[in-house]
Amino acid sequence: MLAPGVAMSLRGSTLTILAAVCIAAATGVGTAEPPRLPGTVEIPCAASTLHQSADWYLPAGQPRALVWVQHGFARDNDNIAALAETLADAGYLVFAPSLPFLNLSGCTLQNLGDNTPFLNQVADLFATANDPAGPLAHSLEAAAASSGRPVPAMPGQLVFVGHSAGAEAVEYVAHRLHTSSSSTWSELRGLVLLDPVKSFLGNNTDVALTDLDATGLPLLTVSGPPSPCNNFGGGTAAMEALLHRPFIGVRIPAGAHTDAEGASSDSIGELLCGMPQPVNVAALQQLTSVWTGDFINGTHTAGYYPDDPARPATIPAVPNVQPLSGA
Repeated sequence: MLAPGVAMSLRGSTLTILAAVCIAAATGVGTAEPPRLPGTVEIPCAASTLHQSADWYLPAGQPRALVWVQHGFARDNDNIAALAETLADAGYLVFAPSLPFLNLSGCTLQNLGDNTPFLNQVADLFATANDPAGPLAHSLEAAAASSGRPVPAMPGQLVFVGHSAGAEAVEYVAHRLHTSSSSTWSELRGLVLLDPVKSFLGNNTDVALTDLDATGLPLLTVSGPPSPCNNFGGGTAAMEALLHRPFIGVRIPAGAHTDAEGASSDSIGELLCGMPQPVNVAALQQLTSVWTGDFINGTHTAGYYPDDPARPATIPAVPNVQPLSGA
């Protein structure tokens, strides 16, 4: 049994600690605000308007750029949350919408006939991003208000990141901006395509890559080996055939299609497309973050590109990847 004086001292210390914890919880001291702001975005679809789930991720300080992160086929914005948080931690304002994979009016992420009118509407989100009355600005303002957070200024510079069928979507939207919105196109700094997948129907990938190749816009991929989940590597093969550049990204030989989702993947994705391995996820997130920064800054971070582009052999900073080259 403790002596009365010792017991009183311990009780006093415990009360002091509990009081400090309660004060910290009430004031927010010692806690970090989560970067994810749930919200929605309105996208016209044929004669109606879709109200799609859309998350925003806020950086700690002033955003360096706006990064659109698009999930893949039959997935949603929850599945790319880990990647989006990584990019927000690197200083970017991240927009992660959930786009349909089935829709009777053809308003789908992937091409099931002709989804280009819908993707044109997605492109308009970015073409009007700096319009305070535009749907993208309204989405950000509403999400911030719902979370009790200040609304950050919408950055001018853009980077698009797409996974799986989302890669084809960002390719086509970039192409659309090039042909229809010169002011927004001038702010687009590059695309990162994560295990890209071509739709079974249509030629969105080929049309977009053929156009973008001539512009010199940076396009880089982090791909896995051919598998059913990436349509046997068709999206990466299209990049190799249609981009006339000595370096177009890397392949992770032991990668899974779910590496882009990382900790945000789920049992369905892992069952059908493989279990993301931490070492591969870390490599993908590292490459995506560094390349995004290089797009914005106009730099080439040493170690993240082949030392000799004419003979791509290694990328020292990220082991166990195989550099890929274009035509």
